[in-house]
Amino acid sequence: MDTLNTVVKDLAPYGKLRVAINLGNSVLAQSHPQTREPVGISVDLANELARQLGLHAEFTTFDAAGKVFAAAESDAWDIAFMAIDPVRAEKVQFTKPYVIIEGTYMVKADSSLKDIGDVDHDGVRVAVGKGAAYDLFLTRSLQHAELVRAPTSAAAIDLFVEQSLDAAAGVRQPLVAYAAGHSGLRVMDGRFTAIEQAMVTPKGRTHGWEFLKTFVESMKAGGFVAAALERSGQADASVAP
Repeated sequence: MDTLNTVVKDLAPYGKLRVAINLGNSVLAQSHPQTREPVGISVDLANELARQLGLHAEFTTFDAAGKVFAAAESDAWDIAFMAIDPVRAEKVQFTKPYVIIEGTYMVKADSSLKDIGDVDHDGVRVAVGKGAAYDLFLTRSLQHAELVRAPTSAAAIDLFVEQSLDAAAGVRQPLVAYAAGHSGLRVMDGRFTAIEQAMVTPKGRTHGWEFLKTFVESMKAGGFVAAALERSGQADASVAP
């Protein structure tokens, strides 16, 4: 078994735990309304990991998961939180998932698109955040509908409204929150994919990755993940088995 010192040197070679936080997914992280500091389950997990390793956690925020992934190539972070995807697995190493969230669609209330399967037809245009997990998934799975990409998931909702597109793809919780505050919209029942959110480290950090995998499983089993979700108002997200 690796010693803690070996893990620290591998996972945090600069002497501090550099953490990428994606504020584009409100299930994982949010900005505190007063301090604007990042809060949420990903922040809680990072702080607990840093505590166990005897390190200081330094946070860098991003507004989209695709931007977090792109920053991996420039050695900008030591750990991050993103959805498991085979494209990303070429450059980063995932733990098992700690939470599972639904990817679904928001449409106009009077849309003829009633079910998830109705979306994949010729002429249907779907707004999506570039590089998001659901963008990667829908790029592989949609055969007929057209994806219209925005820089972030939040911008995809704006694009859906501004260009009167047929649907907006995204994480259920923020779509439901948006629809609740804007009349004439509804979020579909069901999902087009279950998005498995994991902790991530750049490829090649084998000792750190092995520790991270064990850490995630202990955080799920001990109730830490469930409690963190509840604290941040995301109790309807599912803790991964």
